[in-house]
Amino acid sequence: MPIRSIYPRFAMATLHTRSAARLMMAPSVLLLLAWMIIPLAMTIYFSFLRYNLLMPGTEEFAGLANYQYFLTDPAFFTALANTLLIVGGVLLITVIGGIALALLLDQPMYGQGIVRILVIAPFFVMPTVSALVWKNMFMNPVNGLFAWIAGSFGLQPIDWLASVPLLSIIIIIAWQWLPFSTLILLTALQSLNEEQKEAAEMDGAGAISTFIYIVLPHMARAITVVVLIQTIFLLSVFAEILVTTNGGPGVQSTNLTFLVYTQALLQFDIGGASAGGIVAVVLANIVAVFLIRLIGKNLEA
Repeated sequence: MPIRSIYPRFAMATLHTRSAARLMMAPSVLLLLAWMIIPLAMTIYFSFLRYNLLMPGTEEFAGLANYQYFLTDPAFFTALANTLLIVGGVLLITVIGGIALALLLDQPMYGQGIVRILVIAPFFVMPTVSALVWKNMFMNPVNGLFAWIAGSFGLQPIDWLASVPLLSIIIIIAWQWLPFSTLILLTALQSLNEEQKEAAEMDGAGAISTFIYIVLPHMARAITVVVLIQTIFLLSVFAEILVTTNGGPGVQSTNLTFLVYTQALLQFDIGGASAGGIVAVVLANIVAVFLIRLIGKNLEA
């Protein structure tokens, strides 16, 4: 059979296959869009209203007043700074710690599988549970592990959640996300060709030079993936703050997510909270777009 007569049939079959695939995917795509767009549209709608739950029936159009109030609130700048500090602090700990643990777990050792499971285990603990464990078992100034260690050396125990609340939250969240970072970086490390390391050793390169010029560049893409995924989730940290410090003392440990929560469910200001939620979404998308472009450049390199 001539090729020209086969090609139209092949093209038609391909077209039918794509149409069928799109038709089968349509319900899930529409459901996903409805799941995202309807709440977003309602939030945008409420952000232009003066709407307080304690005064039902008194809703009125407020224009951009809610945005102006939220953006000029002194607590907003503190919450924004705390959000960036949480993201930056956790990323610093998890990336450096993840690289160190990945290098350690990549070495042959007895019980390597059990050790890897124990290192990854904290990632599967619920944020609320891990926050309660750290609050009551580690950072408690009377009965906590850190207080016992300080007392053993004759030092005064530190009330972590009252003295350094933001640092305490960063430590708790970093403990949760360190296994994820370790797992991703360990996977990247295991894909490194051992012949490159052996060639570097034959050329006289030491362990530090091999790590800087061979291992670290090989892990660069995995590091950018870790940074992107963790940043998206860290921008919306809430449970750890609610369980441990409740945003205090004052607003020292309040981030944007917790500030929106206090505006909505403690002050019952739905309009102001909706405006704050939109501001938080815009800022998160700006960061996400920047990181996605950064990863794209790394993948092209």
